[in-house]
Amino acid sequence: MGLTRYINKGHICRAALEATAYQTREVLDAMKADSGVELAALKVDGGMVYNELLMQFQADILSVPVVRPKVAETTSLGAAYAAGLAVGFWDNLDDLRQNWQVDRTWEPQMDEATRERLYKGWLKAVERTFGWVEQG
Repeated sequence: MGLTRYINKGHICRAALEATAYQTREVLDAMKADSGVELAALKVDGGMVYNELLMQFQADILSVPVVRPKVAETTSLGAAYAAGLAVGFWDNLDDLRQNWQVDRTWEPQMDEATRERLYKGWLKAVERTFGWVEQG
């Protein structure tokens, strides 16, 4: 959608990052619709959290702060926490919560009209792909 001969690898990379943020919004919108719970902030983890552009765009598209912890690889950290709880290294979950620290927070900067226009454009592009592949 929207490719021209002037597109370069930077444009493709940016589109992939933006698609990640849009997909996250779509999932969180569905969660809100099912639960009725409003998202106050998004705590993130994993390798992509070190991409500053993605984190700011995610905050903008969600219109909530995005918070990166000091330890961003929380899958392995969670396993270590579970093992520590199992052997009595930590007494309770409150001990674990005290270990969690904020590294950086991105605040939304995009105005509402721009946010909704961009998101609706992405939804329209996704919709245009429906039925693209014929079932054989």
